[in-house]
Amino acid sequence: MLDIPTPPAGDYATIRRALEFVTKRWRDQPSVEDIADHVGLSASHLQYVFKRWAGLTPKAFLQAITIERARDLLRDSATVLDASYEVGLSGPGRLHDLFVTHERLTPGDYRRDDLVLSYGFHGSPFGEAIVVAAPRGLAGLGFVDEGDRETALADMRRRWPRAQFAPDEATTAPLARRAFEPEQWRPDSPLKLIMIGSDFEVRVWETLLRVPLGCATTYGDIAAHLGKPTAARAVGAAVGKNPISFVVPCHRVLGRSGALTGYHWGLARKQAIIGWEAGKA
Repeated sequence: MLDIPTPPAGDYATIRRALEFVTKRWRDQPSVEDIADHVGLSASHLQYVFKRWAGLTPKAFLQAITIERARDLLRDSATVLDASYEVGLSGPGRLHDLFVTHERLTPGDYRRDDLVLSYGFHGSPFGEAIVVAAPRGLAGLGFVDEGDRETALADMRRRWPRAQFAPDEATTAPLARRAFEPEQWRPDSPLKLIMIGSDFEVRVWETLLRVPLGCATTYGDIAAHLGKPTAARAVGAAVGKNPISFVVPCHRVLGRSGALTGYHWGLARKQAIIGWEAGKA
C-alpha cells in the first residue's frame, strides 16, 4: 500500500478530544495540565504529542485556535482578500493555496457514463482521508470518520452519480502527498485540481483559493467579491458542496461574528486544520 508517512493514529484522536475540550473552555484559557488531565495524559506526554503532530506547543496551539484569534483574522480578512486579488496572489502567503492550478471538467465529460475516477484511502494529519483522482488531476478529497470508509466513498459517489469509481491507491497516493506534505507545495510544479460544479460554485471555490494560509473570510465577503452582495446564503451552499476539502480551503470561512460555522467533515476537524495551518503560516 502506498501512503504518506503520518503520526500514529492515536495522536489525532487525542488532539481531537483536546480540541473539543478547548472549544468549551477557551475563555478560561485552560493550562496544559487541564487539557492533559481531560485527555488522560501527563502534561509532558501531551506536550510531546502536540509538538510531534503540529510542530508547536499546546499553549501556542490553543492561542492559534481560539475564537479571539479567529476574530482577529476575520477583521483583516477583507483587506487580505483584496490584497491577494490586487497582487495576483504573489503576497507573503505564498504557500499551499498558491501552488495549485485548476480546470473545469466540461459538461460533456461530466455527463459521460464512461468517466472513471480513481480513489484511495490515505493517512493525513487530520485522520484518514479519501482521495479521488480524475484522469487529469485531483477531483475530490474528504475525510473518513470512525473508520467508516463506505460512508466516505458514498459521499463522493453522490457528487458524480454517473461516474465509475475504481480503487487505485497507486494513482491517488502521490496526490495525497501533494496535498498534505508542505515540502511538496512547490510553485514550479503546481497540483492540478479538476473542478466539477456549476459556474457559480466553481467561482466560489476559485475565490476560496485566494484566501491565504492563516487567514479567514466570510460568506458575505465572498459574495461581495463575486459582485453578488446579497448571495451570502448561496455562497454558503456552494462552500458546503466543495468536493476538495483542505486544498480548496472552505475551512477558512467563518461566521460574520468570527465564530466557527458548519463544516461537512466536523467542527473539531475544522479547528484542527485551522490550528495546524497557524503553525505553518
